[in-house]
Amino acid sequence: MDEDLRSLMPKTEFTRREFVMTTLAVGFALAVRPVSAQTITTDTSGLIAGEVKIPTADGQIPVYRAMPATGTAFPVVLVVQEIFGVHEHIKDICRRFAKMGYFAVSPELFARQGDVSGISESKEIFAKVVSKVPDAQVMADLDATVAWAKAGGKGNIAKLGITGFCWGGRIVWLYAAHNPQLKAGVAWYGRLTGNRTELQPQHPIDVVGALKAPVLGLYGGDDPGIPLDTVEEMRKTLKSAGSPSEIIVYPGAPHAFYADYRPSYRREPAEDGWKRLQEWLKKHGAV
Repeated sequence: MDEDLRSLMPKTEFTRREFVMTTLAVGFALAVRPVSAQTITTDTSGLIAGEVKIPTADGQIPVYRAMPATGTAFPVVLVVQEIFGVHEHIKDICRRFAKMGYFAVSPELFARQGDVSGISESKEIFAKVVSKVPDAQVMADLDATVAWAKAGGKGNIAKLGITGFCWGGRIVWLYAAHNPQLKAGVAWYGRLTGNRTELQPQHPIDVVGALKAPVLGLYGGDDPGIPLDTVEEMRKTLKSAGSPSEIIVYPGAPHAFYADYRPSYRREPAEDGWKRLQEWLKKHGAV
């Protein structure tokens, strides 16, 4: 590994080099098939897009990255996966960002714990893989991704943003409390509270006072997995802390309302949320 790049990487306690995933999944995860006819597909015209591997403290992980084919010093946006891994939907979101002029990158954050793409049930994905992923490992891998984007010369991490969906929405809040370089985050229906474990010792509501960047939370009013009382509790906590972060709730929208490849997709809140995302990143210097 290049010594200059090594010096940019975070120091971690992870030394295990056993990686279950060395390449990204192809297509859509089994648990979400068949995909909806309304699935959005973004082409690669005018882009550099595809899979690469990046160095971490204990080896390499595969990532999907997309950026304009010409130019340099693009604002960087981290795209954090759902529980289904970096499958086609997440890759497409990276291409959507690249079409807007971003260097978008999504690291496979389950690479050490398991390949979820071939598991057919969401509960099994969580039990076998997701529940075993330490938050500290995720923070370190996102830091390594930022360091890689900086070292390559194409990404301008002075304009660093992050967005994530479902599992990744929770991670957005945590990363906003972790990285002082971050300018802004957008969390799509990420869980705000929950049981604390050794691997997941804190949840978003626990880190409000430590937020280093403002987060826009986008939530569905009809999401049984994220009760509205927890959303309201988070709002009150943010207000008490004097945080510039905001939460938008879309009445009647279910969980995963942005997931155009699933029956949960709701066009109006999805399009409004994407518009708000762009405005939020611009307002806070991540563009």
